[in-house]
Amino acid sequence: MIKVGLILGIAGACRTDELVNLTVDDIEDVGSSLIVKIPNTKTKIPRIFVVTDVGNMLELFRKYLSLRPPHVKHKRLFFVLQSRKIQLARIPWEKIPSVVASYLKLPDVACYTGHCLRRSSATLLADAGVDITTIKRHAGWKSTTVAEVYFENSIENKTKIANKVLVGTTTSAITKTVNVSESNILSNINFENCTNVTFNLNVNK
Repeated sequence: MIKVGLILGIAGACRTDELVNLTVDDIEDVGSSLIVKIPNTKTKIPRIFVVTDVGNMLELFRKYLSLRPPHVKHKRLFFVLQSRKIQLARIPWEKIPSVVASYLKLPDVACYTGHCLRRSSATLLADAGVDITTIKRHAGWKSTTVAEVYFENSIENKTKIANKVLVGTTTSAITKTVNVSESNILSNINFENCTNVTFNLNVNK
């Protein structure tokens, strides 16, 4: 249960109450991925995210779902079962990250609250170079203020800034149109000392 909760929590930048209220009907297994819909009681428009088949994430989810007792009538995804008696007590997701941190022998385990799942998701996106708008939409933030914190504190972004300040690294976009045939395509295009090259090929017959 904890592994599945951590996967969904980080993949979807989930709040702890969203994990608590998540139901089996909110998750659609389409084979190659999971489509998860987080209900929004205010707008009635769910926030949607996808869990792809990375590592054994889908396998863990399917195994967890297969262990669901057949006599369980309610739809809640996470629950406690004691002696065949179902307890619908609130799963303490706000405390679980600190338990995991303690198990991993990480420092300052008290700092790992339920909100760290949401923070980790946003941080991973920012470090991957994702723009503020995408981070904002992914986490469901109405304002860009919170998303800007992760974007500005991203190690990846700070590294790029450091390169520009200290090394003087710059990037520029160069567009070149070359008329080539199948026989001379390789001899007409030469690139040296290039990174992040994008080819746009238009074929006119």
